[in-house]
Amino acid sequence: MGHSLKQAQSFYLSYLRHERRVSPRTVEAYQLDIRQFCEFLARQELADDPATVDGLIIRAYLAELYESVTPQSSGRKLAALRGWFRFLKRRGWVETNPALAIDTPRSRRKLPVFASVDEADELMAAEADEKPADCRDRAILEVLYGAGLRVSELVSLDIDAIDAEQNLVRVVGKGQKERVVPLGRKALRAIDDYKEVRQRIVAKGRRADERALFISREGNRLSKRSVQRIVSRRGLAIGARERLFPHALRHSFATHLLDSGADLRVIQELLGHASLSTTQRYTHVSIDGLMAVYDKAHPFARPKDRKND
Repeated sequence: MGHSLKQAQSFYLSYLRHERRVSPRTVEAYQLDIRQFCEFLARQELADDPATVDGLIIRAYLAELYESVTPQSSGRKLAALRGWFRFLKRRGWVETNPALAIDTPRSRRKLPVFASVDEADELMAAEADEKPADCRDRAILEVLYGAGLRVSELVSLDIDAIDAEQNLVRVVGKGQKERVVPLGRKALRAIDDYKEVRQRIVAKGRRADERALFISREGNRLSKRSVQRIVSRRGLAIGARERLFPHALRHSFATHLLDSGADLRVIQELLGHASLSTTQRYTHVSIDGLMAVYDKAHPFARPKDRKND
């Protein structure tokens, strides 16, 4: 006589908790995924025995999920089943692992959001009645777009990271890897304008952070959340096509460089990507842009005007 699904779940979760010492949150996630699969088996009135599960049953389960969950969630649920049946096979409760026959659902990867060149110009434009905070915010936008930095890299910049003579900024990226990125004249000019504002804040604040480049009105190093609000607010003010976040300016930096003929390897170095495949997604954005121009401009791409037939 085989083992019940309930027994199989209980033994596996106990193994994860006590032998593998998996975190409680991960155990809860596995428990939920396996329970949902068992509920599917019950709805299909299938045998209460993990040994009767085959690849077709798992495919049917994933097909039922298709409309309600993302490919990433389906992939996670499949991974949970693979781990569960791997455990059961080692214990001799099943002969094979039926989940191994199923390919992981491919995620529908979204293309990155980016600002157009015109939107980027508007974002960086100085206001006629610019306030001290506006001056700082414009410098932030110029550096995000002008150097393609991650928001975490931007907020960690110290004032001595800027080399105005060489037009460079020294950045500490993921894995504490340092890289040097060029800065344009507009970005450097915006930083110079902001430094005067920053100096007044530091002079007034008793606990001001004297090392941080970008600081709050109280003199503290600016947080990632604050920069996100700044970019989003400025994007809304200019009526950008999509809601903008700091990463959108990094995407804009890469996309506009690629559109202007920059080499993909150079863009990879500037962005601090470990793998070229990460950088290559910007080629899809550019191809989409090229196709849009082609469809709009090329006579063979447009449907014929029936009146001239």
